[in-house]
Amino acid sequence: MKNDKLYTVDEAIKLLENYCAYQERCHKEVEQKLYDLKLIPEAKEKIILHLLQFNYLNEERYAKAFVRGKFSIKKWGKQRIINELKFRNISTYNINTALKEIDENDYFQCLEKLAQKKLPLIKESNKFKKSSKLANYLISKGYESELVFKVVKSIF
Repeated sequence: MKNDKLYTVDEAIKLLENYCAYQERCHKEVEQKLYDLKLIPEAKEKIILHLLQFNYLNEERYAKAFVRGKFSIKKWGKQRIINELKFRNISTYNINTALKEIDENDYFQCLEKLAQKKLPLIKESNKFKKSSKLANYLISKGYESELVFKVVKSIF
């Protein structure tokens, strides 16, 4: 049986405060949560305003946390991070601000480490095909093709 509990605005505010306090959230995630709670538009608006007013919801902070996490934990490149943030309707200004969280030296070192780690796992005797597979892997992780080709060229 589905949970069809009806929430008062105050209950929903408490629920959403906890939801946002547990982990950084973007507007899209909060709106989805409010949609799932089946609240009327006026209530949704009131709750979002409350969350913004009391700094539970902050798009710039969310974008910075997202960038730091995806880069340091998942080793994603900037292109993939940008695409994911755009999918979450984060503004270009906040995306650009958040990308400054990544140190350029760390970024390049991370790309090189990923390449070195992946290389022995590619079962291919043809050198050209092997370098091509490595480049495709790094590009799929979201790294810029010119950087990828620079790293792959230095390895081969």
